[in-house]
Amino acid sequence: MRTIASLGPLAGKRVVVRCDLNVPLKDGEITDDGRVRASIPTLTALLEAGASLVVASHLGRPDGAPDAQYSLAPVAERLSQLLGRQVGFATDTVGESATSAAAALLPGEVLVLENLRFNPGETSKVDDEREAFAAQLAELADVMVSDGFGVVHRKQASVYELATLLPSAAGQLVETEVDVLERLSVAPIKPYTVVLGGSKVSDKLAVIGSLLPKVDKLLVGGGMLFTFLKAQGHDVAASLLEEDQLDAVRGYLAEATRLGVEIVLPTDIVVAERFAPDAAHETVAADAIGASSFGAAGIGLDIGPETAARFAHEVLDSSTIFWNGPMGVFEFPAFANGTQTVARALADTEGFGVVGGGDSAAAVRALGFDDDDFGHISTGGGASLEFLEGKRLPGLEVLGWL
Repeated sequence: MRTIASLGPLAGKRVVVRCDLNVPLKDGEITDDGRVRASIPTLTALLEAGASLVVASHLGRPDGAPDAQYSLAPVAERLSQLLGRQVGFATDTVGESATSAAAALLPGEVLVLENLRFNPGETSKVDDEREAFAAQLAELADVMVSDGFGVVHRKQASVYELATLLPSAAGQLVETEVDVLERLSVAPIKPYTVVLGGSKVSDKLAVIGSLLPKVDKLLVGGGMLFTFLKAQGHDVAASLLEEDQLDAVRGYLAEATRLGVEIVLPTDIVVAERFAPDAAHETVAADAIGASSFGAAGIGLDIGPETAARFAHEVLDSSTIFWNGPMGVFEFPAFANGTQTVARALADTEGFGVVGGGDSAAAVRALGFDDDDFGHISTGGGASLEFLEGKRLPGLEVLGWL
């Protein structure tokens, strides 16, 4: 995979840096700046090399047209604070504001373009439309650095086509992410434990299939656990359930047995009367959810304390750990213990612990952990899962990754 060093001297050159600055906003304020902070090492290295920077990213899912709630203006302000220098902001992507501001850049100066997804060409399914938008972006700079790991699994104009039009290379963040995920997928140090949570088992089936031959234990929490319990014949009351995935789950349970991999399912569940932060709740055995005092209306919202302690023990007893997906509805304090306990164990482990981006990264930060508490926090939940599934990622392949 091509790295920044392959681009040669960068002094006096304009570099378009495709970052992933897709951060959560509330009332125009960034609530988690983890992805912005993750972009700083690459941006700093390029600036120290004497380049000027055109920073490009998406934010949210605007429908191919300007939408003020998805503006990158707050991100440009935060970048300015983190870089300790003035950061310019173009009010469009490839229009007059962007082209004039980019042309005026001096070495050491930084410009942030408005949200790439305000232009329909960025995510178009039509190759010619993506290529046309990429060609306009290419006119803004001399070389391209791809540092948005969270989008390398997408064939989008600024991720794929742009890298074919300019001399291009991976940034430090993408390099690090690939190195970490290769450690998880190529001869990981044993014992190797994977912790999976989140709401839908269908989102994780492919990665389960890919990882089963490589791991020693698979711990299952989150909303997806109820499909596993149902597949074993247990009543899950009103808990989240994907009926159409039951046969697939039974297949993986059988495959795990054949491979000698232990799938560890919860032994106790925190069941609530309804989905609400102040809902009445109680802890029951995992095979007796329907027997809670809430009856058929009961809904599981977290793994129980016995299970959380077991999961923590397995994490601490492992040399390599990958965690993707919270153990419960961590946004509600009453149902955050499972996620908190697993996060604490991952922070305390002497093994190599990786938080797999997405909701997991948001959860550990929301619960008060720092990024450097862990071996690595991925910036790309979907990209990391697809990497571990063994899929070819367009944004990496175009950079020479094989």
